[in-house]
Amino acid sequence: MSSVAVQFPERHRISVCEYFRMGETGVLDPEARIELIDGELFDMPPIGPAHASRVKRFVRLFSRAVGDAAIVSAQDPVLLGDFSAPQPDLALLRWREDFYEQAHPGPQDILVVVEVADRTLAHDRDRKLPLYARFAVAEVWLVDIVGRHLDVYRDPEDGAYTTRFRVHDLSRVGISALPETELDLRSLF
Repeated sequence: MSSVAVQFPERHRISVCEYFRMGETGVLDPEARIELIDGELFDMPPIGPAHASRVKRFVRLFSRAVGDAAIVSAQDPVLLGDFSAPQPDLALLRWREDFYEQAHPGPQDILVVVEVADRTLAHDRDRKLPLYARFAVAEVWLVDIVGRHLDVYRDPEDGAYTTRFRVHDLSRVGISALPETELDLRSLF
């Protein structure tokens, strides 16, 4: 009896270029909330009022606190390598005169990412947080609406955050990349 090697089909990872091309050509519904994470497409649930409210509050707080020191980006893609284009709820970006008109920001451009979670806590914590760490995004805030708390992750090293803490005093929350900036986040909870 001859042995025949069994070969299984391999999963096709979608690249960032393919992902954006799919959007441009109408393969992806322009109204769909789809994120590309490690070459896979993820349908994100519709944004509920509590989630939307937190994002709007963050936009206002960040805009007031940082002025022209940074750019506040809400639910826009960031590029993490060739196979990931997550859309964090907020990203505070290094200042650029062109507001990233020529290309989406990459990990070197991100001062802090904020993920607001009501129904997506496990996805944000278990899938996106390790992705941000792997690409050395300096700081990530995970807002748990249901649990009513804020966890801060800093100092990525070897694909993991070495510093993690829960913020207990929401009246004075700092951003490591902007040490002179403090935010009062008590209105979020």
